Parts: sequence; structure tokens; C-alpha cells
Amino acid sequence: MLVLPVPVIPNELGLLSRPTRSPAHGCGRTRLAPVMNALSPSGRDRLTVNRITGVGDMSAVRAALATMAAGPPPLPAVADLTPPLPQSGGVPGQWVNTAGRPAVEAGVTLYAHGGGFEHRNAEFEQVMACRLSTATGRAVRAVDYRLAPAHPFPAAHDDLVMAYQSLLDQGAPASRALLFGESAGATLVLSALHTMRSQGVPLPRGVVAVSPITDLTLSSPSIDSPAGEDMISRPVLERITAQYLDGAAPDQAPQSPLHGDLADLPPLLIVVGGDETLLDDARRFAQAASAAGTLVTLDIYQGMAHAFHLSALSETPPQVAATFLDRLTAWTTACLMPASPTRIRPRICDPRRRGVS
Repeated sequence: MLVLPVPVIPNELGLLSRPTRSPAHGCGRTRLAPVMNALSPSGRDRLTVNRITGVGDMSAVRAALATMAAGPPPLPAVADLTPPLPQSGGVPGQWVNTAGRPAVEAGVTLYAHGGGFEHRNAEFEQVMACRLSTATGRAVRAVDYRLAPAHPFPAAHDDLVMAYQSLLDQGAPASRALLFGESAGATLVLSALHTMRSQGVPLPRGVVAVSPITDLTLSSPSIDSPAGEDMISRPVLERITAQYLDGAAPDQAPQSPLHGDLADLPPLLIVVGGDETLLDDARRFAQAASAAGTLVTLDIYQGMAHAFHLSALSETPPQVAATFLDRLTAWTTACLMPASPTRIRPRICDPRRRGVS
């Protein structure tokens, strides 16, 4: 099996993430293991920005996506599709577990798919859930939330909150739960945090948002002047946000996550392509959340457009996809590391910890 090299990943704070190699396992992908930068962010805020370069270009991403034109790749034999928890909270979805560990013991990754709040593809989402299960080391529940225009805000948002609450009600610990959202789904997971906190629901241990729309007023400069060519444009964003909001205010939380109180949120990993129209949405949210005291890691993949991470679905993922999954693994491992008297919990994932936990 080909082991793709991992580039040195420069960090805006002046440090480097150094690559190591690990064997392939799960979901048929090559595993790489760059070491996450464990330096705590500055005392002024809680933001670490990683500019990820040297991982190929969009041509490799497009080639990987083209291999799936006829349909998604098969799931590996190790993928267990049996629901580890019987109740759904009234919200349909599907489970994938490659970790071989019970959900109550290992925790759960709750996955909100993309699609502009209006589309879904259950077969591809199942493969993504498989990739996420391998990367995060826990069972993944993909949420089949209601879609616009038939079901505008707050339907999808409410579905995600109910699905998460159902996990807690069945004994899955919030302290080992992870929320993962892509594109519109990333907006939903950030929105859900506002509602969970206001309702007193225990928050998950960490949240990953890939290419979120964080300001539904569409005020970010990069929407009109992205660094490169992107599939998402202002007309597209205007259409899908208007359809989703259906009259709800675009400058208020929870529907527009940037416009709420961002203090006391769980550690966040925000991922975005450097050529995306949504680059500034990611940057602005990361800056605002970190200024409010939330610990944030912002990974900017230079030269990448919207949805570049979907190339991870391929049986032969390009270098950027392998790097994306590896950084997800490293960040998740650091954030969800069990407490130990002899183990230092990396400050990158816990603003309240200082040194040994």
C-alpha cells in the first residue's frame, strides 16, 4: 500500500507539525500521523492557525471525485452498521462503527452532512461516516435531518439537537462526544451549540466544522473576492440561505452562529480551503470565538476550494485528503484523551487545564 508523504505544516505562530507514519487500517485508506502542535495559544486569545501547504492541488481532488461518478466505494468488512444505541430521538439516520468499541464506552461522533440545507446522499454519507469513525475512533451517527425548502429553519437545527440529546439519554457521555459537520452541516453544528448551552444540555467534548457558513448576512469579504476559483458563489449562498431561513433573521443566533455568545464553547477545529468563498466566514468565527475564550484551531488548506475534503471518500484518496483525516485523528485524540495522573492533556484542546491532569 502506498504511504503518501506528509509535508511540513507551517503554523502562523512559528512552529511546525512534524510527520510520522503509521500503518494503514480501516476504510481502506492510507493513514498518516502528523504530530499536532501542542503549544498553547497566546494569552490574548485562544486561536491557533495552521496554513497547510504542499498537499497537492484541486486537480488531484477533482480526479479523486471523478472516480466516484458511478457511485461510492464499498465499505470495508470491518464496518459495523448495527445501531449501538436503540433510540433515535425521533430523528432518522444511520450508524457506522469501525472502531469496535461500544458507544457508551468510547463515545459517539455525531455527523451532520452538507448539501446546502436542501440535499443529501445517503450512500456517500455512509462512506463519510466510515471515514470519520476510523479517524475519530468511535461510532458515528449520521443524522438525516429535515431539508429545506419543505422544512426551513429551525427544523434541521432542532433535529440535530434532538439527535444529540438522544445519545446522552442513552448513556453516551458528553465528555467523549464529538460533533462533526461539513458545509451546511457545519453551520448546523455551530448553531446547535448555542441552543444546547442555553437549554443546559451538556456540551460535547469537541466540535469539528468544515467550511461552515457562520454569518448568514453574507458579509464576509471573501464571498465576493475569493483567492481562487470556487464552486460556491454569492448567488448560490443567497439562494440557499434565503430558502433555509425562510424569513428568520440572518443576523441572530442560533441560525447565524457568528452572531451569538461564543464564550464557554467546547474546543473547536475549523477547517477551510484557502480558495473558498467561505474562508472569511471561517476566519471571523475562529477569531470571535477565541476572543470570547473558546479554544480554536483553524486549519487553512492553501489552494483548496469548497468541499475538497470529500476526496477522502475515494478508495485512493489524494494527499490532501489523507492529511485532512490524519489531522482530524490527531486533534480528536488530543481533545478526547482520557485524564491520567501521568499524562499531560494538550492545552490545544482545553483552555481550563494547565499542565498535568
